[in-house]
Amino acid sequence: MFKAENNTIKQIVNKNWQQIDNEVQSEQAVKMLGAEAIIKSLLAEEVDIMFGYPGGAIMPTYDIIHQQQENIKHVLVRHEQGAVLAAQGYARASGKVGVCIATSGPGATNLITGIADAQIDSTPLVCITGQVHRDLLGTDAFQETDIIDISMPITKWNYKVTEAAEIPKVIARAFYIAKSGRPGPVLIDITKNAQMDYLNFSYKKCQHFNSYLPEPTPSLFSIKEAASLINNAQRPLVVFGQGVILGNAESEFKNFLDKSGVPAAATIMGISAIDNSHENHVGVLGMHGNYAPNLLTNECDVLIAIGMRFDDRVTGTLDTYAKQAKIIHLEIDQSEIDKNVTTDVAVVGNVKYTLPQITQRIVSSDYSSWYQRFKELDKQEFDAVIKEDLRPTKKEMTMPEVVELVNELTQQQAIVVTDVGQHQMAACRYSKFKNSRSMITSGGLGTMGFCVPAAMGAKLAKPDAIVVGIVGDGGVQMNIQELGTIMQSEIDVKIIILNNQFLGMVRQWQELYFDKRYASTEITSPDYQKLSEAYGIASVKVCRREDLKKAMQTMFNHNGAYVLEVMVGQENNVFPMISPGCSVSDMRLK
Repeated sequence: MFKAENNTIKQIVNKNWQQIDNEVQSEQAVKMLGAEAIIKSLLAEEVDIMFGYPGGAIMPTYDIIHQQQENIKHVLVRHEQGAVLAAQGYARASGKVGVCIATSGPGATNLITGIADAQIDSTPLVCITGQVHRDLLGTDAFQETDIIDISMPITKWNYKVTEAAEIPKVIARAFYIAKSGRPGPVLIDITKNAQMDYLNFSYKKCQHFNSYLPEPTPSLFSIKEAASLINNAQRPLVVFGQGVILGNAESEFKNFLDKSGVPAAATIMGISAIDNSHENHVGVLGMHGNYAPNLLTNECDVLIAIGMRFDDRVTGTLDTYAKQAKIIHLEIDQSEIDKNVTTDVAVVGNVKYTLPQITQRIVSSDYSSWYQRFKELDKQEFDAVIKEDLRPTKKEMTMPEVVELVNELTQQQAIVVTDVGQHQMAACRYSKFKNSRSMITSGGLGTMGFCVPAAMGAKLAKPDAIVVGIVGDGGVQMNIQELGTIMQSEIDVKIIILNNQFLGMVRQWQELYFDKRYASTEITSPDYQKLSEAYGIASVKVCRREDLKKAMQTMFNHNGAYVLEVMVGQENNVFPMISPGCSVSDMRLK
């Protein structure tokens, strides 16, 4: 993803620092240690919280964190992966840059999965790692690892600091790169000598630098062409992704929908970009999305892709994807244009600015007969899938009915953070949201273990919001040690474990495509109530449907963290489903 852009950024930023030093110099300089300059730089970027774990190569900086604890909060996680995933949850909920910090060697490498996750899902992060003394580089010193080369393919930019004087300008540039244009993770590796040496510190936020254009200038010709295609469409369909949210373009998007009348379907990363009750909203796309928008992708005459990247889970096989339609692609990252799906009109730029220009040029139209097709297919999905999901006739509880109860008891105001698996698809299909930045999930990488730390970060970003982590019995055990972080930092997050005693999504595939050979997918869980009690966290286990609502009400009324374990059907499946290698037109209902 956007590798061409990354390589260009790295070449530009690493080229000739002296020519652009004036961008980060202010009138007065103060002599201080490099470690203090790190924290002063973060404070200048208005960082109020960071997630991390100390160690030898980053210890000088932790000494300053201790001295500055009234100004910047440090959350001690139990594993560095927890730090980077919590920083993601913070960034996704707040819209700010998430910050995490770790030591060298294993501390740095433990960040890698979370950095890769942030890269694919365009989450702005600044990751700071300690490194061995400059004189020891390349000697295989204790806990030395070349984190720059390791992280290069999965960062928007990375840089090794070996001199204290570099710290302010590198951090300024890191924040600018992380949050500008298409956001992404940046890693700064800082040697121990750079932290312990003195520099004359001054700081100025980076606003630009030569040859880096994070938001391309849109083409007026393309905007007019897009508007013309929309005005002449009989069966248009909008597919919208997280680009609407990342561009802070929710109101501009709503204005477009209100005026155009075009039906709109979300990718899982774009789910909360508009109120789910908006009359144009026709559901969720993807392998386990809604039946109508998936099938009708191959019946629309104009497909308007807004802030999404045509991921394979959305398109199915590319050979048959929307071949009948004219494709309009609104996207900030030029490298995504024509990467998977060939476009007829590409509008490159931030949708916050390009979409209103299209809205000005379109006319309102009546698509009532087109909406009727959605209603017909919606009824088929309801009769075949949704009715049993939400009002099951079986004794076993279902994941969707738990999600629906969350909607009801939170009045669709919760921030929902998911892990990866069947429960994730149930949450994406059935959660309802009124506010943007309310669905936080691992989209592109599909990182199990994401939920618990990301939910911590989301709650710390939005302390007044109800934050609900929905996780399976497989994913929760991958970062369950972060219950210790929740305990120590007193994070009021509600965690719902949907326990089907399987690695559910893998088991579903084994049932459908491997003749029910459940190879290594049955999983045994600890006693979550005893475990939660050991961490000082309230917990209840629900095995009967008649006890579910009361237990969930108790959880939401509880002041503090809570773990609610719900036993759901062992072999329940998530449908509809697009089978691997199939077209969106071949979506199966059972």
